[in-house]
Amino acid sequence: MRRYGWQWAGRGAAFMLSAGLFACGVETVGTADQSRPVPTSETPGYLAMTTMAHYEQAMEELSNWGRWGPDDELGTANLITPAKRVAAAALVTEGISVSLSHDVAQEGAIDGRVILEREVLRVSASGASDRYQYTGTYHGTNHSHLDAVDCHIMYEGKGYNGVAMEDIEATGGCPQGSINALKDGIVTRGILFDATLLPGNVNPGGWVELGTAIRAADLEALEAIQGVTVEPGDVILLYTGRWKRRAALGPWPTSEGVAGYHADVAYFMKARGVSFIGHDMWNDVSPHEFSSEELLPLHRLSLVALGTAIFDNLDFERLAETAKELGRYEFLFTAAPLRIEQGMGSPINPIATF
Repeated sequence: MRRYGWQWAGRGAAFMLSAGLFACGVETVGTADQSRPVPTSETPGYLAMTTMAHYEQAMEELSNWGRWGPDDELGTANLITPAKRVAAAALVTEGISVSLSHDVAQEGAIDGRVILEREVLRVSASGASDRYQYTGTYHGTNHSHLDAVDCHIMYEGKGYNGVAMEDIEATGGCPQGSINALKDGIVTRGILFDATLLPGNVNPGGWVELGTAIRAADLEALEAIQGVTVEPGDVILLYTGRWKRRAALGPWPTSEGVAGYHADVAYFMKARGVSFIGHDMWNDVSPHEFSSEELLPLHRLSLVALGTAIFDNLDFERLAETAKELGRYEFLFTAAPLRIEQGMGSPINPIATF
């Protein structure tokens, strides 16, 4: 992957759809697609991401490799400054806190076979104890978790900042950028993007239909609808009503579709300086239009190119209700991953506080 220097800062002006991409008169680059504009700090452009060539080009254009040095383990979490944390704490005015995790699955289902086995080991007059053990990886489609930035997802055998699969094999874990790099926790401003608020985007049941792609332009539309603007260091969270649909209709195989972020959201993430992303499923829309061989394009663009860690399978039902009641979609976001050396992620229970 080619390394690109950091040249992003602002959001630019209005975007025009032309030749399958959003452009603002920006310069071109001599890469695979000669007509592809390169976003700059003054005029960031959003690629439509409709072909594998576009996707491969985005992997290079959006790279943050080396931005914070070759040994960096935090990626875009570096954008959460002390001042950002202080400002986020000031958002707490109501004293209302909401869990953003779903209950840990202890029974298998068609949308997730891996469960947490909870076994009582001892019961006596003085107390009791139990043991927790996953039957497989907590990564997947049903457990709320945070992906470590360097090792969980790779592209052409390498993770963020060039961590190689051979290094992971040799060390028996994630040698750089493991989940333990976040042991001091995540404290910043969170923004909920409620996709059910987009005109014509929600069905009578109150959820977004399977396979619906939420694109960069949709996030901009939601900013206007919700009265928020994403700023550097923010966590952005996408609500599609996944758990509401599941409660009403039951679990479904992911082959039937998943509403989620389109890959072009990666351009929005870099332009705005997003620190983490999250979703009530696995983040990526499915199916998407450019290749059935690349199932998780946004995962790779986010984790590998941008160095932006991902919260999967969160539960925003109560958060969406609270945000609507209060009329505000920004809040203090906190999360504390488990301290696991060389770990590739962590089960997680983030908290939103209003």
